[in-house]
Amino acid sequence: MASLNVSAEDLSCPVCCEIFKNPVVLSCSHSFCKECLQQFWRTKKTQECPVCRSSSRDDPPNNLILKNLCELFLKDRNEKCSSASQKICSLHSEKLKLFCLEDKQPVCLVCRDSKQHDNHKFRPISEVVSSSKEELNTALKSLQYKLKHMEQVKDEFEKTLQHIKNQADHTERQIKHDFERLHQFLRDEEEATITALREEEEQKKQMMKEKLEEMNTHISALSHTIKDTEEMLKANDVCFLKEFPVSMERVQISQPDPQTPSRALIHVSRYLGNLLFRLWKKMQDIVHYTPVILDPNTANPRLVLSDDLTTVRFTGKDQPVPDNPERFDYYECVLGSEGFTSGKHCWDVEVKESRCWSLGVTTASNQRRGWVFFRTGVWGVQYGCTVRSDFHVNQDLECVRVDLDCDRGTVSFSDPVTNTHLHTFTTTFTESVFPFFYSLMSSLRILPFSR
Repeated sequence: MASLNVSAEDLSCPVCCEIFKNPVVLSCSHSFCKECLQQFWRTKKTQECPVCRSSSRDDPPNNLILKNLCELFLKDRNEKCSSASQKICSLHSEKLKLFCLEDKQPVCLVCRDSKQHDNHKFRPISEVVSSSKEELNTALKSLQYKLKHMEQVKDEFEKTLQHIKNQADHTERQIKHDFERLHQFLRDEEEATITALREEEEQKKQMMKEKLEEMNTHISALSHTIKDTEEMLKANDVCFLKEFPVSMERVQISQPDPQTPSRALIHVSRYLGNLLFRLWKKMQDIVHYTPVILDPNTANPRLVLSDDLTTVRFTGKDQPVPDNPERFDYYECVLGSEGFTSGKHCWDVEVKESRCWSLGVTTASNQRRGWVFFRTGVWGVQYGCTVRSDFHVNQDLECVRVDLDCDRGTVSFSDPVTNTHLHTFTTTFTESVFPFFYSLMSSLRILPFSR
């Protein structure tokens, strides 16, 4: 094999980096293990070369020359290993008892005394083997541990992948549900508006029909009068003079000139004027703005959030969620989805159904893993629990209002029902802060702003 100048690197698959097994060749001339290529295509869901990305056929042919070359290489390497494993020195036919530390190879006593190993250090083969096996065994255990850990991480990745799909599906359903509410609202408003238009149309049409009937009656009477008068003009003089007063009275009856009645047309502006704005104003009766939205990716597994992400409820059972770095794993906490760095912010939290809670703000960098969360970077109030907090509420409350002023560095808590101040923290915020909610054996709800 040495004469062929072929190395293990030359015969290694670009995918698995091992000596080719059942190699196949693509039209671009790159070769791969058949199984490696199939696995790559299954993962990528496209049939392309893993090296140059050019498209390829479904059933690439076997590379028989490369396969034979790999088999010869492996055979030669095994023969060399077998030869090296012999206990007899090939030069002096003596037993190999020593190990040259400089040349890293077993030698016999004759080799030790030769000029080739002059001033070299030697150790008994048994000692070197023992220490080497111990070193290799330690490295092997490390690899085994690493493999086990990677398999665990792989399992978590697969669960995360499924969770991402579940999140997307659930979010899509919720989006469709919310849009359907808006669509239904618009359909109802469209139907009501068109119904009102048609009712006005019928009223105006009925009024014009009545006017037309009245007009037809007047026209008919007027036509008869004209006809009778024309007949009188043709009568003899005696008859004419006898009927003249009556005929003159008939033709002199005052008839008002016909006019189009006022407000007979459709009140178009009533329906089209600011139509979209009026719909938007009316839509506020069915939509609400909540100043803080919960982040489900931070929620402790024992918490469940509502579909609109405004209510957190303690369940006591771990939910099937990924153990991502952003998630609380010890305290039953969840963060708001948006951090604040400046300005004033306010939100109300309903706590009347809760027996144990804590809420307030925390820094973005505060540790969420383990039990150190409440030790620093938290400004909050609590009720009925033993978590570390700077202020304890003793009275039962229905609601707690949080007022955050990032510029002044204050966080104030009050009871909006009785308009009673509870506590104010004064500090200096050096980074963004997030609303936090701790809910144990209870549920908390962030209330929408009232119009």
